[in-house]
Amino acid sequence: EGLTQRFHRVIALDFVGFGFSDKPRPHRYSIFEQASIVEGLVHHLGLHHQRINLLSHDYGDTVAQELLHRYEHNQTGSILINSLCLSNGGIFPETHYPRFIQKILKDGGLLSPVITRLMNYFFFSRGLGAVFGPYTQPSPAEYWDMWTAVRTNDGNLVVDSILQYINQRKKHRDRWVGALMSTSVPLHLIYGPLDPVNPHPEFLQLYKKVLPMSTVSVLDDHISHYPQLEDPTGFLNAYLNFINSF
Repeated sequence: EGLTQRFHRVIALDFVGFGFSDKPRPHRYSIFEQASIVEGLVHHLGLHHQRINLLSHDYGDTVAQELLHRYEHNQTGSILINSLCLSNGGIFPETHYPRFIQKILKDGGLLSPVITRLMNYFFFSRGLGAVFGPYTQPSPAEYWDMWTAVRTNDGNLVVDSILQYINQRKKHRDRWVGALMSTSVPLHLIYGPLDPVNPHPEFLQLYKKVLPMSTVSVLDDHISHYPQLEDPTGFLNAYLNFINSF
């Protein structure tokens, strides 16, 4: 709500394979395709001549990095980026530690489709709870909402395909980290420091070393991988402070 009060228009989307979007299978899910879909959406809405502020998280960070690369290289159809704010995501493969189940699913070969069919609410909620802070755990109703979104259109059966983004991050590291290093677009990071996937201080030290031009907001010590859900007020304030700084 705070974003809609500050901006003329706010667009929140489900990527293909997520939420209530289509979840085709078999399908080669890729960051490149997701970026093209975002560009297509922006053109469809008639906003391709507008300068857009990107606010991203985790998987979306990588999509935003690809969008930034296209923008910086003046590629046809690229969107005009006014600013980019990242939050807890595997921006650097070398400081990204996927959960055990993610490793099994993305590299499990013939086992992966079997495991996706065995996934249930209990294992889902246990796994997800591990990347929330101890004082910011989702309620049972919120867990059910998330699980319902995953299960919509049999989304649980494409998780192993979607997780190939972790391998894509490694393969295209120079392209996507390079986009951040070379951009003149205002950059910001909002970070929950208790994140076991992108741990403190390792991740933050590398971020500041590689991207010294970026500003950073570190939230309270007990905020973990989902800062926008765990501390929405702190997240919003950090973002608006960034937006109002240029």
